[in-house]
Amino acid sequence: MIRIVGIGPSREDITLRALKALKKSDVVIGYKKYIEMIKDLVKGKEVIVKGMGDEIERAELAIQKHYEGKDVALISSGDPGVYGMANVLFQLIGKYSDLEIEVIPGVTAATYAASKVGAPLHDFAVISLSDILTPVYEIKEKIKHAAKSHMIIVLYNPSSKKRKKLFFEVCDLLLKYLKPDTPVGIVRNEKKKITKLENLKNEKIDMSTTVIIGNKLTYIENNYMITPRGYVIKQPINELARDYYKRYLEGKIQKGPNLECEYYPCHFPYQNCMFCFCPFYPCGDQSTGGYWIKKKKVWSCENCFWIHKDEVVECIHKKIRKIVKKPEDFEKKKKELLKLRRECLLKHS
Repeated sequence: MIRIVGIGPSREDITLRALKALKKSDVVIGYKKYIEMIKDLVKGKEVIVKGMGDEIERAELAIQKHYEGKDVALISSGDPGVYGMANVLFQLIGKYSDLEIEVIPGVTAATYAASKVGAPLHDFAVISLSDILTPVYEIKEKIKHAAKSHMIIVLYNPSSKKRKKLFFEVCDLLLKYLKPDTPVGIVRNEKKKITKLENLKNEKIDMSTTVIIGNKLTYIENNYMITPRGYVIKQPINELARDYYKRYLEGKIQKGPNLECEYYPCHFPYQNCMFCFCPFYPCGDQSTGGYWIKKKKVWSCENCFWIHKDEVVECIHKKIRKIVKKPEDFEKKKKELLKLRRECLLKHS
């Protein structure tokens, strides 16, 4: 049996399944740095240590030992299926017959880094900036399309002593599609830092660093990086809001600025007042400026101007009547409304 074992990003993150696989093995094969992480777990076993760049040789050795009747553990850091030894070994299986292989998944750098900086992941793309096997053109195309499609982007192998130029070029490329203040999480040697995309070039980044780049919805709160998923926060409709929604559905709300309102402008001059009472309240999403008044546990829209921009109002107004037919629907159909909010937010953040 060949077990391709993911040992996670650190000694403390090894899974029970990985521990069992190591215990069953007669032979352990791996890169020196990874064997050092688990040396106390492989005492009394045949241990074969190879250097960086010897991945094919390690895989061939594992197959050879397997044919000798040995139980083999082929070690990868993180998860072996994410830029790890699983890819290498499975590329070779067409050469051989009667191979018995089991992949033991591990905690990968993306999820480990995410756990350090908060909850930044939604739909995400993991992209390696190592151009040893991948052309620079392919790497940049993946970065560009991931950013354009609002994916959270996790960068592996971002930079090294000999390979810094591509990292700087990727930072510039990302700034074409993302705002300069887009939150970025950096995890290096178990330490975290949260910064902004415009500052990323100035950070200390190396091969051991994992970089998580947020999207238009990602925000920072209490030094945590958060990408909201849009969960519904239930709250009864305020009676003033209910009356307003009723008049809105009857077509009795004027478009554009309400110059006759005693509170105008409550946010900014020439604001669009059609959604004076936000149809998504409370959204619980701080990416647009709203926030919790903690002592009162009340959601405040004081700093959210998004709902009063013309293009946003047009986006919402065009589709909201397909969701709500009566004022009660603003409460009952909150999930569908928050999906509409997310769509318009990504289009017009």
